Amino acid sequence: MTDPAPSADSAELAQFGYAQTLDRRTGRFASFAVAFAFVSIATGIFTTYGSVLNSSGPVGIWTWPIAVVGQLAVAFVLGALASRIPVTGYHYQWMSRLANPVLGWIIGWISFTFLAIVVVAVDYTIASTILPVLLNYESTATIAWVMTAAVLTLQGLLVAFSTPWAERVNNSLVTLELIGMATLTVLLLVVAAVRGDMTVANLFSKGVVPAEGFWSIGDWTSAGPWMLGFLLGAFTIVGFESAANLAEETHDPERVVPRAMWQAVLASGVLGFLFIIAVTLAAGDPVALAESGTPIADVIEATLGSVVATLLLLMVVLAIFACGLVIMITGVRLTWAMSRDERFPGWQQWYQISPRFRTPLKATLLYFCLAQLILAVFAHSETALFTLFGAATLLPAVMYASTVVLYLIKRNTLPHNNKFDLGAWEIPILVVAVVWLVFELALFRDASFKEAWAYVLIMVAIGAAYLGYLLVSRGARGLSMPDMHSIDAELRE
Repeated sequence: MTDPAPSADSAELAQFGYAQTLDRRTGRFASFAVAFAFVSIATGIFTTYGSVLNSSGPVGIWTWPIAVVGQLAVAFVLGALASRIPVTGYHYQWMSRLANPVLGWIIGWISFTFLAIVVVAVDYTIASTILPVLLNYESTATIAWVMTAAVLTLQGLLVAFSTPWAERVNNSLVTLELIGMATLTVLLLVVAAVRGDMTVANLFSKGVVPAEGFWSIGDWTSAGPWMLGFLLGAFTIVGFESAANLAEETHDPERVVPRAMWQAVLASGVLGFLFIIAVTLAAGDPVALAESGTPIADVIEATLGSVVATLLLLMVVLAIFACGLVIMITGVRLTWAMSRDERFPGWQQWYQISPRFRTPLKATLLYFCLAQLILAVFAHSETALFTLFGAATLLPAVMYASTVVLYLIKRNTLPHNNKFDLGAWEIPILVVAVVWLVFELALFRDASFKEAWAYVLIMVAIGAAYLGYLLVSRGARGLSMPDMHSIDAELRE
């Protein structure tokens, strides 16, 4: 007996002008796992907690719940769009179909540049920070380069040759991260309480940060110390909308994808905050801890012993691998989606689906080579890599703000699908999302992000040049989306 769901999903996709070319294999947990792996609280907290200790002190952790609420509101808004436009390409598709293809191309290019650099930034953390501690060796730029290249290669092979295996690996690693983070949180709280090592005052300590001017909002080129604490949540809780980029491979995406997005943010937010609280309570002297390059691992080792600390580092390595794997999947799907619409450089090659592996094989090869090129160019310059990391934090905020503004403008004309709708909560959620994104973007006025802004502007300029070529060679009508009559008709009703 034929399952009616695939045919129904294919018919829905046909309304947007596309034939079903990717296999629909992704279920509810796999969709959630994609969103959760991109967020990766183990990755974000491990790599950012130390910088928060130095910029805001331990008290900076209280910015986390605010960031979670803000990003949760954003997730609901993006979920509403994902439910109405369940097509691979996420921000690119939403902006192209509801604003215009030119703006859609710009946001698609920004999304692509973000995904191309963030996979390098994430994977480089394994080789430069964690493995040297885990395996007790002194890292060099060359060693970090080689090991990061190896991690990228393994991820590329999974994405290129088997989507089912890539999902199986990701599902397993996400399950491990959920269990591991929950277990570590409980162990930290119980053991520290039994030993009497909990320091409640840490939760309100400014640590190494001077008290004078701490609560200042800063000036035109700098953010105050307490504001910089928000980078912990802003850096970590991003990428949840990656589930939408597998919409054409997901069963019932109008219902499954939005839920995966907000559930990933909520799970990450609650579990992540409990873990941060536990670590901070057991941190001992926060001033001394701020000097460590791996403060989370130090707290775990001091409280639970070296064996558990080693297991933590291993879990973080696996979590980062899953995060990079999902980033690569997302970047490849975006490249493929833009190429399918004939608006990505060299699109004739990248839109093809491998008949043997049922994956965008050539798009994967392009994305993999670009990531390796970025790594090769920047691997021997720590300053340049920090610029990339800053850009990887900045770009999602730009993408979210653009898309939320789009939803705000178009919300009264969006069709209802009875599968995911904000209903009476729409206005309050939009208010929270807009306020949060304005505040988040204000963080990036800090002078430390000057080079990151320069990188963003350079990439936008490159994209604008190619966009100009498309407009000259095809004209504005040549950039129209494939067969938009269906959604246009719905929007007019």
